[in-house]
Amino acid sequence: MQLHDLAPQAGSTKRRRRVGRGISAGQGASCGFGMRGQKSRSGTGTKAGFEGGQMPLYRRVPKLKHFTVINRKEYTVINVKNLASLDANSEVTLESLMAKGIVTTNDGPLKLLGDGELSVAVHVKAAAFTAGARQKIEAAGGSCEVLSK
Repeated sequence: MQLHDLAPQAGSTKRRRRVGRGISAGQGASCGFGMRGQKSRSGTGTKAGFEGGQMPLYRRVPKLKHFTVINRKEYTVINVKNLASLDANSEVTLESLMAKGIVTTNDGPLKLLGDGELSVAVHVKAAAFTAGARQKIEAAGGSCEVLSK
C-alpha cells in the first residue's frame, strides 16, 4: 500500500459543490444565493443579531439586574428577638405565635431568622431555620425541629 492509495471508504464522502459552473452542475447562475441583495454579495455578511437597521432585539429588551425565581418559597418569617417574651420551655409553632399575637398573618410555613438575642429556652417547630437562629435557640437551651412540608 502506498500513500497515494489511501482514500476514504466508498460512500462516506459527498462530492464538493462546484458553484457557478452552469446549470448542469446544480448550482449555476446565482449559485443558490437567489437574485440580488446583501446576502448574495461576496465578502462578509451581516453580524449576528443584525435586523436590517431596525433596533435589534438585544437592545430592545430591558437589562435587568436579576430575574425573579419562578417557584419561590414564601415563608412567614420571624426573628429570634420576638421569642424573648415567651414563657420558658414553651412550644413555638406558627399557630401558637398567631394565638399570642406575635404573628398576625399566615404567609406560609414558619421560618426563624437570627436577628436579636434569646435568653429563654423554647422548643421551636418550624419549616426552616437560619444557621444563626438555630445556634441562638440551642445556646439558650431550646431545641429546633424542622417540620416537613
